[in-house]
Amino acid sequence: MNVIKKNNRRLAHTPLAHGVKWALAIAALSIAGVAAAQEQTPASTTDQSQDATTLETVSVLGSRTKPRTEASSAVPIDILSGEEFHNQPSVDVLDKLRTLVPSFNVSTIPIDDAASLVRPANLRGLPPDNTLVLVNGKRRHRAAVITFLGHGLSDGSQGPDISVFPSLALEQVEVLRDGAAAQYGSDAIAGVINFGLKRLDHGGTVEAFGGEYYEGDGFTQQYSAQVGLPLTANGFATLTAEWRSADPTSRSVQRDDAAAVAAAGYPDVRNPAQIWGSPEVHEDMKFVANFGISGESVDFYGFGNYAKRDVEGGFYYRNPTTRSGVFSNDGGNTLLIGDLNTANAVTCPTIALRDGSGTLLPYATVAAGLAALPAECFTFLSQFPGGFTPQFGGRMEDQSLVLGVKGVWGDSWHWDLSGSYGRNEIEFYMLNTINASMGPDQPGDNEFAPGGNTQTETNFNFDLARDFDTGFTSGPLSLAMGAEWRKEEFEIRAGDISSYAIGPLVSQGFSLGSNGFNGFNPRTAGSHSRDNWAVYIDAEAPFTDKFRLAAAVRHEDFSDFGGTTNWKLTGRYDFTESFAVRGAVSTGFRAPTPGQANAEQVTTSFINGQLRDTAVLSPNNPIAQFYGAEPLTPEESKNASLGLVWNSGGWLVTADWYQIKTEDRIALSTFFTVTDADRAALVAGGNPEAASISEVQFFVNDFDTTTSGVDLVASYDSEHFGGKTTYSLAANWNKTKVDDFTPGIITPIRIKKLEESLPSAKGYLSVNHQREVFHANVRVNYYGSFFEDHLDDGGLPINGDSAVTVDAEIGWKLASGLYFDLGAQNLFDKVPDDNPWAGIAGAKYPVHAPYGFTGGFYYARVGWKF
Repeated sequence: MNVIKKNNRRLAHTPLAHGVKWALAIAALSIAGVAAAQEQTPASTTDQSQDATTLETVSVLGSRTKPRTEASSAVPIDILSGEEFHNQPSVDVLDKLRTLVPSFNVSTIPIDDAASLVRPANLRGLPPDNTLVLVNGKRRHRAAVITFLGHGLSDGSQGPDISVFPSLALEQVEVLRDGAAAQYGSDAIAGVINFGLKRLDHGGTVEAFGGEYYEGDGFTQQYSAQVGLPLTANGFATLTAEWRSADPTSRSVQRDDAAAVAAAGYPDVRNPAQIWGSPEVHEDMKFVANFGISGESVDFYGFGNYAKRDVEGGFYYRNPTTRSGVFSNDGGNTLLIGDLNTANAVTCPTIALRDGSGTLLPYATVAAGLAALPAECFTFLSQFPGGFTPQFGGRMEDQSLVLGVKGVWGDSWHWDLSGSYGRNEIEFYMLNTINASMGPDQPGDNEFAPGGNTQTETNFNFDLARDFDTGFTSGPLSLAMGAEWRKEEFEIRAGDISSYAIGPLVSQGFSLGSNGFNGFNPRTAGSHSRDNWAVYIDAEAPFTDKFRLAAAVRHEDFSDFGGTTNWKLTGRYDFTESFAVRGAVSTGFRAPTPGQANAEQVTTSFINGQLRDTAVLSPNNPIAQFYGAEPLTPEESKNASLGLVWNSGGWLVTADWYQIKTEDRIALSTFFTVTDADRAALVAGGNPEAASISEVQFFVNDFDTTTSGVDLVASYDSEHFGGKTTYSLAANWNKTKVDDFTPGIITPIRIKKLEESLPSAKGYLSVNHQREVFHANVRVNYYGSFFEDHLDDGGLPINGDSAVTVDAEIGWKLASGLYFDLGAQNLFDKVPDDNPWAGIAGAKYPVHAPYGFTGGFYYARVGWKF
């Protein structure tokens, strides 16, 4: 097991970091100074530059007809070039999107069970599974991770894992910021993200990336390679591979209780006892293939991926004097002692941990009592006198394959037939922990295998499209229609027996299962599946030279809860060649996943100042139904948007207002306390796992919300500074209001997290300059204030202030194909204000700050494009 230690050395004080920091700062200020002195280029030049750009940057999203540019689309779309996307300083695709798309948020998840493995991301303030993800226009499968701990906003969500893509493989990333369930199906409530893969038949790239935080930890290395190959005389095969590893970070202080235990003489207390930081990433490997062959009348295409990674992070510290079910069951007054042989007449003595005033006794006093214990009397304090901190990890494997054929019937009907298979598998592991009910009989090295989850999806699609001359429109009527069949399966695999065993000491108050993350037992293991079919029709036509209208209707039928029909109406009116208004209204839905309907897990949560074993149960579980759980139904939404577009003189400006009303949102309920009477009734009713559960949660359709906001995106292309210079501004204002909920199911603190955990405003202003072989980029990022319910406790609020961070990069691209980049993310090492509750669990900063809490990161990139 790796032991993580905090490095107090501030890299910002070393000569290397000092030089990197100020060299980039001087470069940034130089660009700004020249911009102030430089006169703008004539409008005719910038117009030509803008035209050349927009002809190339088109999106397949939002319309079933011809691809649209950002300026000509009737709905808001962000189109990010693959090169711009790849060159962001972060290596994770999620963090790149967070940087470039203001309405997209994702944060570091330090201690959140499986959410540390697949981080939840939010578009327009909605959960991860409210955003549909496509690859080359085809639906991407979900991850096997259900976010049991999502800090209010993402609790219970199950979205796709987009971190499995090497960014070098991407030709373009398109973000449709509008509801599109009528066009693409379930999940497209907040919007759609499409990852377009490169199509190369020659050449390639090799690249190395390395970086480290100013604090001197979190060293990250990444190596990428790509090659384009001919596939027959009329085809291509583009292969991309990536390997990455990342050391952990620590932004921790010693917990107050751990410090008190150490002061009382307890040995082997780690300092810090608990780590808050980015988890360790072992051998993150990714491979993507994109291939196709063009025929005379039929084209064949395919793409797929394989990825695996191992992520290991920390858990909460187990205090040797207070942890219930392990060290003490009366709040830390006396030691929990078990009798290993109840058949004889020996009575285990009581050992006090505190005196009559509640003061912790010196360890020497306690140790004397331990030494005098009869041989059959057992306590974990002998093995862990300083307590212990479990380590949690998971090994992920992801794979997918899409194959299809497309062509034209005659000279009118375009058709596309495809099939896809996707699989995401997670295998969990626990280190440095125990199954307390088993007493001294623990597995070797205190390592447990709690089991895992697998998500499998199979899709078949058939699409048709044709243009018709109607005579009553100024252009052809574009008609598209299609059908889809999909099957989803969620599997829960049982862990090793020690991870869920009910040991002999459970009747004496010792907790069962691997402490911190109980293994899946055979009763809850198994596969759960459902299938659905869908049909849709989509029509679009220009009614005049200025006015275009589109409509879509889709019906889907699910095997587990029936059918749903959704529609969308979109329009655009161009007042002039430069100015247009656009808008859309639609309905949408998200079907509960088989995982949400059936997954169960016992984990440890921080509740009212104490660690407690909590059970997240399926709504179909008898224990959940005992507290009022009911079968899940779909979420439903109503979307509206209205926007303005101005495209003139090198400027492209779009401003879009939106409103998303969502009903019957699916999330985890509040915690229900399992009383002694409830526990006895449940165990007697054939539910033995209730014996060690303190709290119960379950998935529920309960509350309604209204999310509204404005997106502002502006860019200006110029020939400033003797080269091409692009100025970009993007900002998002977003607000969620909980309209209706059931008191007792959803708590007031949960409402506050839904409404305030994300910043209401976020944006950036960037300058990108390219001159001959040299380029320089500067980005100023703004994050509004945020609310954090620290430790999900309900009584530890943090109201975080707004913040500004700066990213900067300089680089060279040589004629030989070699290129070099040097840069910094969060150049001036901005971190949140200190956590006012730091002493409780050891987190130095608020752990869900929207810009992170690890500080500045400097990096270098070198590559060769051939």
